[in-house]
Amino acid sequence: MSVMRVRPLVLFGPSGCGKSTLKNRLLMDFPEKFGFSVSHTSRSPRPGETNGKEYHFTNRETLQRSIDAGEFIESAVYNQNLYGTSKKAVQDVLDANKVCLLDVDMQGVISLKETDMDCYYIFVKTPTLDELERRLCARGTETKESISRRLNIAKKNLPMLRSLAISIV
Repeated sequence: MSVMRVRPLVLFGPSGCGKSTLKNRLLMDFPEKFGFSVSHTSRSPRPGETNGKEYHFTNRETLQRSIDAGEFIESAVYNQNLYGTSKKAVQDVLDANKVCLLDVDMQGVISLKETDMDCYYIFVKTPTLDELERRLCARGTETKESISRRLNIAKKNLPMLRSLAISIV
């Protein structure tokens, strides 16, 4: 009898589109089925975020050394911060025989597609850019400059994300 490998589920889309909300709902409603691959980031925690839960918060130099050492499946610079998914974080979830949820941006999807990971991909977006802006503002954690950068990234990436989603889902 062959052992069936659990395939990771990658949630991707613009910052503020609802990836974390979807991920949290899956983890809450189906804790025995899903596990979250906690990513690393060089950004500072937002109010209410806990190290090791939403992200592993670290400094840029330490994170870059780990990436350079080959400890990460994917990494990207987003909004002037470094993010990455470690091989260990994914393996820990897979070893628990759960579907590993990954929350990445477009750069992360492209990097993951270049690996031998056999993932399912789900593209998440808001109905409009105005709604995306409203959600980013409602967070209460972003500066006007940060919101502007995130919206500009979304405007630039949305056409590529849509075409990428069609080809990989």
